[in-house]
Amino acid sequence: MAEELKKEQDTSAHLERMKNNLDQMMNGLQHSLDEAEELAQRAGKKQMQKLVARIRELEAELKGEHEQSSEDLQTNCKSEWRLKALIFHCQEQTRNLIKLKDLIDELEVKIKSYRRQAEETGEQANIDLSILTNALHGIGEALERADTAERQVNKLRAKAQGYLATKVVSETEK
Repeated sequence: MAEELKKEQDTSAHLERMKNNLDQMMNGLQHSLDEAEELAQRAGKKQMQKLVARIRELEAELKGEHEQSSEDLQTNCKSEWRLKALIFHCQEQTRNLIKLKDLIDELEVKIKSYRRQAEETGEQANIDLSILTNALHGIGEALERADTAERQVNKLRAKAQGYLATKVVSETEK
């Protein structure tokens, strides 16, 4: 029994040493764990701060993108409105151009008609001028003949007066 007691005491001592070793190992591991947790917390806090800063940056970028998107949308709406106005204006101009072309065609027809009338009137005027020229030439000739006839009449009157005067004188003498 003494031997068994000694064996049990040896086993108990051995177990006690192992327990102490395990306690020391556990304390060391606990200390390492605490240090690791503390480092992890510090690193986590730093990482969290970095992530929070990154989130703020991303939120600021997102806000800027929203503002830019809003401005782009407004610009797009204004551009669409201007485009619609320009399209309407172009359509109006096209309609006006078609109307003007129709008016030009009508005016060209009238101009051709007026030209033809002017040519006909010019031809008639030339004919009338020719007739007038001939008539004036005839009047000129008639005036010359009338002048010649009047001169002859005047000569004959003068002769007749001279003849009458001589006849009156000769009758008075008689």
